[in-house]
Amino acid sequence: MEHSRIAVAGSSGLIGSALVRSLRADGHEVVRLVRRVPGSKGEVRWDPEGGTVDAAGLAGCDAVVNLAGANVGSRRWTEAYKTKLRSGRVLGTTALAKAMASLPPEERPRVFVNGSAIGYYGETGERPVDESAPPGEGFLPSLVVDWEGAAAPAQEAGVRTVFTRTGLVVAREGGAWGRLFPLFKAGLGGRMGNGRQYWSFVSLHDEVAAIRHLIDRDDLSGPFNVTAPHPLTNREITEAMGRVLRRPTLFTVPAPVLQTVLGEMAGDVLGSQRVLPTRLSESGFTFAFPEIEGAIRAAAG
Repeated sequence: MEHSRIAVAGSSGLIGSALVRSLRADGHEVVRLVRRVPGSKGEVRWDPEGGTVDAAGLAGCDAVVNLAGANVGSRRWTEAYKTKLRSGRVLGTTALAKAMASLPPEERPRVFVNGSAIGYYGETGERPVDESAPPGEGFLPSLVVDWEGAAAPAQEAGVRTVFTRTGLVVAREGGAWGRLFPLFKAGLGGRMGNGRQYWSFVSLHDEVAAIRHLIDRDDLSGPFNVTAPHPLTNREITEAMGRVLRRPTLFTVPAPVLQTVLGEMAGDVLGSQRVLPTRLSESGFTFAFPEIEGAIRAAAG
């Protein structure tokens, strides 16, 4: 990709900050969407919950990447927090899509990469699913369906639109593994529930590389599962963490305890999602860390 101008919403989050570093390292100009008064020409004001964005700031950008949204796993899913999870994603995506559609055709971004999640599929048990599978049932699947649907104004305006259905990102800096690493390093790690539930993971390196791949390829649109090709059970991942970090994994967190501590969100930890990156692999993308041990080592650094 030639040096491009790329707008990133959610640029301070785990994936967003890594993406910004990667783009800038290769000489691309990054425009960060911020919720405060912009402090430089490299920033654009927006209010995702309020559904507003300075459309003029997106004019002339080659791509818009939306990774914004409150952290699904950061706290219990109270009704108020579920509303916050939904509004930030759905209203924010709608605002960006409408802003792009409002621009003259020659100033519109050529691609909109909208963050999404494998939560789309709901509980899959041991059954592997790819992008051809329908949405599941429950809060997360309905949220993801509405989240992706909110991009419609951009699609209808002719902007190539991609949805990155991301799995559990293996990274020290945040997400599920941001909590797991300290526990395992302290020798307090162990399986969750019966350990038979599948976790579809992806290294932070591959997550960023996949987003850049999807920006670059003008022939790709629609949903892409951004997960490593070999999802494993929680028990297998626990054992891999123990091997890489050289710590015992004797502890077990029983399902009832997780349900008490996490509430409805426990279903996301105890639930099984065996998700395959069929479309990403078919597009020629190569994973640097297709196996869990390599992903853990890369994150442990």
